[in-house]
Amino acid sequence: MTNAETPAPRTVVPIEPTLLIAEVFDQARVTQLRHSVTSCAHASGLSGQRLDDFVLAVNELITNAVRHGGGQGRLRLWCQDGELVCEVADHGHGISSQRLSDRNRPAPDTAGGWGLWLARELSDTMAVETGEAGTVVRITAAVD
Repeated sequence: MTNAETPAPRTVVPIEPTLLIAEVFDQARVTQLRHSVTSCAHASGLSGQRLDDFVLAVNELITNAVRHGGGQGRLRLWCQDGELVCEVADHGHGISSQRLSDRNRPAPDTAGGWGLWLARELSDTMAVETGEAGTVVRITAAVD
């Protein structure tokens, strides 16, 4: 076969972006999962305060899933279009529309209610889908 007869290489476009992490977790896995997210986020281009903020936001989401979402959840982390994307899903009873629409900072002496607020404040974007079958929260951070 000569070079003229060699077929051109084909480019295969993945159906889904490459996942960095896809894991089911419970309370016992929270710390290890946070370390994995830190490593992957750093390798993907986050550093310094941006890295710390993103990891804290993810930690709040996974902690919420354990506390309020049935004791366990699923985390997926991937890079797409210059962003690091993290999605945390649980099987809880959903989040009230009042809670979701409240953008106010919780009172300093409040023991709970900080998770979603912090995740929203510490990420570039946050989207929430919630209902009786559970909640999915997706946050992003632009990577360099």
